[in-house]
Amino acid sequence: MIEPPFSQASENNKQVILEILERHLKNGDQVLELAGGTGQHAVHFAANLPYLHWQSSDIPSNVDSLNLRIVAAKLTNLPAAITIDVNHSPWISTKPTAIFSANSLHIMSADSVENFFNGINEVLQADGIAVVYGPFKYAGEFTTESNEDFDHWLKNRDPVSGIRDFEWVSELATKANLTLIEDNAMPANNQLLVWKKSK
Repeated sequence: MIEPPFSQASENNKQVILEILERHLKNGDQVLELAGGTGQHAVHFAANLPYLHWQSSDIPSNVDSLNLRIVAAKLTNLPAAITIDVNHSPWISTKPTAIFSANSLHIMSADSVENFFNGINEVLQADGIAVVYGPFKYAGEFTTESNEDFDHWLKNRDPVSGIRDFEWVSELATKANLTLIEDNAMPANNQLLVWKKSK
């Protein structure tokens, strides 16, 4: 039997992220998760928020491993993950009421981050929320030395990746008709940003 992938970081942050999601997600919400990764977030959130529908997704090369954990969980509100590449639209034919993504923007290229927000603008319902977790720079400065070291590690692995500037991401969000409603400082030097889509 193949073991599902595991992320210690996801294990560490899933509960603190859940506490913020509980404030924003309501009964009947249709959530689309982008870059579901190991599936630890999807399973934890769907199990603890049984009143919503959680649809996880990832790029084609990651969907099978993501589904190892999701299918094993057998949660009625968590179907098998689907394939979404932010660079290929349309992502889906449905209109989710919320979009969630963790630890994705610093892995993507800058062009993909732009496509990420363009896609959110296309599929997210009016009045829906977009929630993004990860590290950011503010006014061009890293929030910690460890984040700066992480950025160097990312760029050495893949030159197009790297920790994004909050101001640039905010500009892309504004163009996608999103208004920032929360910037939450999170453990391990990350942020959880919450936007609401304009009508």
